[in-house]
Amino acid sequence: MTEPRYTVAVVGAGFSGTLVAAHLLRRAAGPLRVLLVNRSGPMGRGVAYGTRTEAHVLNVPAGRMSAFVDDEDDFLRFAQRRLPGVAGGTFVPRRLYGEYLEHVLSSAESSAVDGATLERVVDEVVSLDLCDDGASARLRLADGQVVRADRVVLALGNFAPADPPVHTPEFYRSPRYVRDPWSAGALDVVQPGEPVLLIGTGLTMLDIALDLQARGAGRMLAVARRGLLPLPHRSPSVPPASDHRPPDILTGPPTALAYLKAVRAHVARLAAAGVDWREVIGSLRPITPQLWARLGVRERARFLRHLRVYWDVHRHRTAPELDAALRGHAAAGRLAVVAGRVLRYAADEDGVTVTLQRRGASSPELVRVARVLNCTGPDADVRRLAEPLIASLRDRGLLMPDTLGLGVETADDGALLDRHGVPSRVLHHVGPLLKARYWEATAVPELRVHAERAASSILSSLEERELEAV
Repeated sequence: MTEPRYTVAVVGAGFSGTLVAAHLLRRAAGPLRVLLVNRSGPMGRGVAYGTRTEAHVLNVPAGRMSAFVDDEDDFLRFAQRRLPGVAGGTFVPRRLYGEYLEHVLSSAESSAVDGATLERVVDEVVSLDLCDDGASARLRLADGQVVRADRVVLALGNFAPADPPVHTPEFYRSPRYVRDPWSAGALDVVQPGEPVLLIGTGLTMLDIALDLQARGAGRMLAVARRGLLPLPHRSPSVPPASDHRPPDILTGPPTALAYLKAVRAHVARLAAAGVDWREVIGSLRPITPQLWARLGVRERARFLRHLRVYWDVHRHRTAPELDAALRGHAAAGRLAVVAGRVLRYAADEDGVTVTLQRRGASSPELVRVARVLNCTGPDADVRRLAEPLIASLRDRGLLMPDTLGLGVETADDGALLDRHGVPSRVLHHVGPLLKARYWEATAVPELRVHAERAASSILSSLEERELEAV
């Protein structure tokens, strides 16, 4: 076997990291060492697809979950081989998608050209330094090992939620508070029959509420400023059309208000003709990066402040069966959803007294629960993240946080920009922190494009380096 001259380190083995590694192996024309580093054992699982809870199904139908843009039915065929009866509109268990990603990675490894290899490393990258040549990096792992790589892809996935602002932040040190409900064993602290407060009413809350009910938890109270639940996909699911785009939305005023008016007017027009609003939202998907790019910082901030929650519940929908289950729990009194905010917490040995201000109420009320779970979703504000690797790169100016706390600034190919706005020759990012550039960067149809683009760019840059060395 020919010894690889170049090493590409991919840090993180969830969807994004797995796809980057697979594309590198599939596209490599010669010897290449791909180092896939993941802090937990399973590769291709990540937080999203590592769940073993049967109630956790994909929020997108099987027919739209292929890892490959040029083969839209790849996942569907995989699912049908394992679960007879699966159709394109079926919402399958997330664990099955984790198995699919493992299959994608293994297939890419076995079909790679001679000398293109995959090395799986279960460890954590705690620091990263650029080498003196400016064309490679040294990665220090938690076990003390130092690895040199010619290119590095940060595919770290989502980070734990931020603690919501309250008058009693010291409560967040209490054992009755769960900051990250997705961390291993986090829900084990909730005892059968215990009442629980869930902060947030989005997709994370839905998943956690269904899991808690399966565990026998007591009454649940979910709180968010507007108290909006994710809307469901149609049942049965059908592929969205792409020809119901609001006319002139790309040529009209580049403001959040203009976008809102254009979408509302178009939805109303089409509703009169019997066209579902989901068709309009689906038609925006291919042009969302363009719409986002047209907005200046002030308009982006206005969108985030006033419209983000409405975009989220319409755009990031849930499986119909999960929606029905959640609303069933609400109808039975097992779950209450409140628009409002928490002002303070007071914990004691028996539970937590929560001071809650309902939206529109003249005075706050007190609620008694046993546990408080943060279901607000991942924190993407790189300016404050304490994750060691991100903090180290940020503090040394090797990455640039965006001004709105959505992620990191990158070039078109995913290369990280440093504090001076210069694209890195070595460091790339693929994952949710691309929201800063594209707004939509959390779902498979977008992330698979970014993963393929990053892999292609990296291989091209290594080929150019090889030619320069001749």
